[in-house]
Amino acid sequence: MSVDLGEMLVERQKLADADLQRARRVRDSTGESLETLLVKLGLVSERDLAEALAARLNLPLVRPADFPDTPATDGAVSPRFLKESRVVPLFDDEQGLTVAMANPTDDYVLSALGLATGKPILPRVGIPTELETAFERLYGKGRSAMGQIVESIGLADDLTDEEQIQHLKELASEAPVIRLVNLMIARAVESRASDIHIEPFENRLKVRYRVDGVLHEVESPPSRLSAAVISRIKIMAKLNIAERRLPQDGRIQLRAQGKEIDLRVSTVPTLYGESVVMRILDKASVVLDFPVLGFSPRTLDRFLNVLRMPHGIILVTGPTGSGKTTTLYTALQTINTSERKILTVEDPVEYQLEGVNQIQVKAQINLTFANALRAIVRQDPDVIMIGEMRDLETAGIAVQSALTGHLVLSTLHTNDAAGSVTRLLDMGVEDYLLTSTINGILAQRLVRLLCTHCRQPYPALPELVEELRLKRFSEGREIMLYKAVGCEQCGGTGYRGRAAIMEFLVMSDPLRRLVLKHADAGELQGTAQREGMDTMYEDGLRKAVAGVTTIEEVLRVTTQQEQEG
Repeated sequence: MSVDLGEMLVERQKLADADLQRARRVRDSTGESLETLLVKLGLVSERDLAEALAARLNLPLVRPADFPDTPATDGAVSPRFLKESRVVPLFDDEQGLTVAMANPTDDYVLSALGLATGKPILPRVGIPTELETAFERLYGKGRSAMGQIVESIGLADDLTDEEQIQHLKELASEAPVIRLVNLMIARAVESRASDIHIEPFENRLKVRYRVDGVLHEVESPPSRLSAAVISRIKIMAKLNIAERRLPQDGRIQLRAQGKEIDLRVSTVPTLYGESVVMRILDKASVVLDFPVLGFSPRTLDRFLNVLRMPHGIILVTGPTGSGKTTTLYTALQTINTSERKILTVEDPVEYQLEGVNQIQVKAQINLTFANALRAIVRQDPDVIMIGEMRDLETAGIAVQSALTGHLVLSTLHTNDAAGSVTRLLDMGVEDYLLTSTINGILAQRLVRLLCTHCRQPYPALPELVEELRLKRFSEGREIMLYKAVGCEQCGGTGYRGRAAIMEFLVMSDPLRRLVLKHADAGELQGTAQREGMDTMYEDGLRKAVAGVTTIEEVLRVTTQQEQEG
């Protein structure tokens, strides 16, 4: 079974062939089963393994909703045997006893169950962690997987500061705390979270995952384990666990749920201990494709025309976490050919791009954006990507680079495209330099995408159609909007994934004249719209009418001023 299953995972692109060979070598030396090793080494997720096993054996995969509310057997089988065999009985009917099993090919367990109950046994494939949770609820004390780990951890009291630090080091290196932190990270990856927030308060430790841009509170360890959990994360990120008074930054690289994961770790001291935020950078989940990012065909044509220009500046603007860097990476990927030399200056380098020279800013050794830019201009680049224009010095070098024949891509923190021009003028960049160098400004925000499994259409109210002027997006059809319902596929939220709503301002001669007059952002926006720019608000409404997102999401991320514009 193992060989077939491993190759099946490779065929399904859930496992690299090199990783399969590595797992087989480890199996040969340790004697453990291949399935156990694949999960233990983080090469595949339990779900991927269970789905492949179910397909291989042509058996149904058990969902969490399939587990019963009360035990399905009358005590004929001991709970200890069920736990050790990783079996949970589902229901008993005239055909026999249906059971969920981690390994439905275990003939010994199947025959033992048959002998004990005197009934035919009908196996189904269960995911091990879900089996453990269901078993604990039905036959144990109702503890979750985290609760079981927590129970095995002891803490020492009445220690001096130095002894406490040493004790925390030892505790953070012990199996239960390691398993606890690994479980938190694995659950976050499984939930498609972008960030893990661990926040100590007076009487509790709060853990929250940011999924599709919204924070959700999840099961947390007890507050007595705050220091041990945070120390474990600091050890993994190679931070100083004795330093609790100053913020620290680090990085963790690991395999979880079959994926290569980078965690960017930030700690800050708070009133009741250190608060930790881990940004999850999942290389496999980043899709560098313009339509997937949310570009409409019209905006994409305008953007690509500007991207093909040999020199000048393209800016991508929006608040933190609005997908600016992903858009820039996609743009770089599009123009990344062997004829072009591309250099980037970033803080931090989030994803590595093949064929692109990426520089990580290091403020502690004075490798700032400005210093790095001065050096790379002498590296004969064709394209320069600047992670962020933070000050006049950086903006000035970017402008000079564009004037000397380079294509410069960068980000800026402003609310809309027109506001970027006034922001650069406020920074101190000369107006005539802006008009000479800026080719286009893309502003974007992220909206949550409706789950395609459970979204529900409803006819839009005539008053709403009138107020939002939705008829312009309907192409003569009846206007249907969609609401988020929630199902197992989307974790009950009604949304799954995110995409950008955007506006793209192309710098034209009328706009250049307005910039030289120091016109305000409203005038610039009005002129850009008359020249064919759709605002973010309009792009969002179009996506809502198309069933991509909801009206509520569009109103959540656009301001009143943008809506009226």
